[in-house]
Amino acid sequence: MIDAPRPLPTGWPTTEAEATAVQDELRGRVILDEPGPEPGAELIAVGVDVAYDDERDVVVAAAVALDGTTLEVVEEATAVGRVAFPYVPGLLAFREIPTVLAVLDRLTVTPGLVVCDGYGLAHPRRFGLASHLGVLTGLPTIGVAKNPFTFTYDAPGPERGDTSPLLDGAEEVGRALRTQKGVKPVFVSVGHRVSLDHACAWSLALSPRFRLPETTRAADSLCRRVLAEGVG
Repeated sequence: MIDAPRPLPTGWPTTEAEATAVQDELRGRVILDEPGPEPGAELIAVGVDVAYDDERDVVVAAAVALDGTTLEVVEEATAVGRVAFPYVPGLLAFREIPTVLAVLDRLTVTPGLVVCDGYGLAHPRRFGLASHLGVLTGLPTIGVAKNPFTFTYDAPGPERGDTSPLLDGAEEVGRALRTQKGVKPVFVSVGHRVSLDHACAWSLALSPRFRLPETTRAADSLCRRVLAEGVG
């Protein structure tokens, strides 16, 4: 049995209009002119992911810290919270952010890079989970998603490392990245304090064997284990 869910923060948005207003306010704080950590640098890469227990109306967040060079697990943490917002496309971060912040607070190591299973600038209002989390924590963040959301792209080349622009009209909001030869691409976008080039390079470095980064795979696995144990 794991911890009982934490209550929501006081004043957390409860309507679509309130949440959109928060996004509009915080979007201007996203830092886009920093390259971020150099690919191959020695740092702690943290993957964050969430899973839902719909019967109990709770969300489980997991954070797994990996050595950025060896990809060995350094530390794990979990937290459980109430689902913080109704399901509204484009506002999913508001369902998860309080619990994700709680799980990051439980880590004793300092993340050099946070990898979100989702989007950053590849978002209708250019403020997905990775950007939201980056602004609130000040940490370098990127989003690595499994699908292109509402955006378009041409298939990248078949080789590992091939990319193509992820487009909203003529604007590049991210890149489709082939992490393994002949495997479907992932969709990388900047969150906060990382360039798109570095976001793609780190996504590739963190995916030596599988389609998804090891950070995401480890956090997803931990979420599933916690749900299997049961929520207090």
